[in-house]
Amino acid sequence: MTIRRVFIANRGEIAVRIIRACQGLGIESVLAVSEADRDSLGARIADRAVCVGPASATESYLIAKNMVAAAVGTDCDALHPGYGFLAESPDLAQLCADNGVTFVGPSPEQIRRMGNKIEARRLAEEFDIPTLPGSTRVGSYEEASAVVAETGLPVMIKAAAGGGGKGMRIVTGTGQLRDEFARAASEAGAAFGDSTLYVEKFIANARHVEVQVLADSHGNVIHLGERDCSLQRRHQKMVEEAPAPNLPEALRDKIREAAVRLASRFGYRNAGTVEFILDQDEGRFYFLEMNTRIQVEHPVTEMITGIDLVEEQFRVAAGKTLRFAQDDIVFRGHAIECRVNAEMPEEGFRPSPGRISVWQPPQAPYIRLDSHCHEGYLVPMFYDSMIAKLIVYGTDRAEAIDRMTRAIDRFHIEGPATTLAFQKRLICEPAFRDGTMNTGLVDRMLAGNREGKQP
Repeated sequence: MTIRRVFIANRGEIAVRIIRACQGLGIESVLAVSEADRDSLGARIADRAVCVGPASATESYLIAKNMVAAAVGTDCDALHPGYGFLAESPDLAQLCADNGVTFVGPSPEQIRRMGNKIEARRLAEEFDIPTLPGSTRVGSYEEASAVVAETGLPVMIKAAAGGGGKGMRIVTGTGQLRDEFARAASEAGAAFGDSTLYVEKFIANARHVEVQVLADSHGNVIHLGERDCSLQRRHQKMVEEAPAPNLPEALRDKIREAAVRLASRFGYRNAGTVEFILDQDEGRFYFLEMNTRIQVEHPVTEMITGIDLVEEQFRVAAGKTLRFAQDDIVFRGHAIECRVNAEMPEEGFRPSPGRISVWQPPQAPYIRLDSHCHEGYLVPMFYDSMIAKLIVYGTDRAEAIDRMTRAIDRFHIEGPATTLAFQKRLICEPAFRDGTMNTGLVDRMLAGNREGKQP
């Protein structure tokens, strides 16, 4: 089939990113906008913009039937969900199928099965991929206590339908278990409408390593290398890089192979990311989850492979065979991405909406900026606070780190407060520079600040 016109069911930088990919492929773009986004950059550069509701996401970007109705009403052949909002909604994918609109992503059933973390864990085990010791489901404090007695402490309680750090609690002492179990269940129910929980062994000295996969509807599956996303605050990624540093090549190959095996055995289609926890003390990796969409951090993979992942998503959705075999993928250099948020780190990362009075991004070779912002843009209070992704490339990791620090210094934003200065501190942190960081690094830095120490 040929995709002639695509409906973009998203906003912000990812909407702009998808529009640019459409322009490169000669595809017309129709963008969904809320009332708050009528004058956004995406609305300006799309071929057409359609208002789908008020500023509140629950009344606009999160109503699947309205998105599909708008796609049908504008005679779109396909719908791209981006990330966030409805990107991993099986209902959206099913509505597209029911209305003759090609969903740029996997099937509704694949989204549904991988979206349930208990089912995803079961599939990983079926495909002989290591999973963390723990349970498949716990329905009560007593069941959770029995799992803890078997696995030992510490453990992490997780929401089966979870994501974004919601419904997750680390338990380090038996006295915490009852209260944390109740909190996790309550938060999961409020966030996802599903309070189902499971329990896994918590790895203290862990890194978060994920593999980008790409699969077509003809049974071809490849990987495009791995990314390290260990710098996180409250389970939200702040800095990502590719390839993952300080990995023994044998271990790197095993992680990549496991991701391809999972996608292949599952019959996956389109772009996806298989996420793993790496136990640095034991040198072992464990399956965490699979994200059935394009990731925020996909640019670092594009920088080291030269492959436009969003364009490939469209080609796969159109039923085409992958243009690349695994041996065709060549990894060159190193790339780092910093997520720039309109937030106040010194005030607990409180959001800082407002009008941008100065917007002067760094401009130099090997720098990429993905953003929907510009001078005079009003950062709204209604949505995620990310305003840009600053990406740099180097021939090696040391050069990429140096380029990132210089790029941050040259990125001038006035109006809303941003996380740029905090990002520079992260990049300059010795544990990051020598590649020995783990997922607790940011929290330790912040704890040091609260105690009056310099991180």
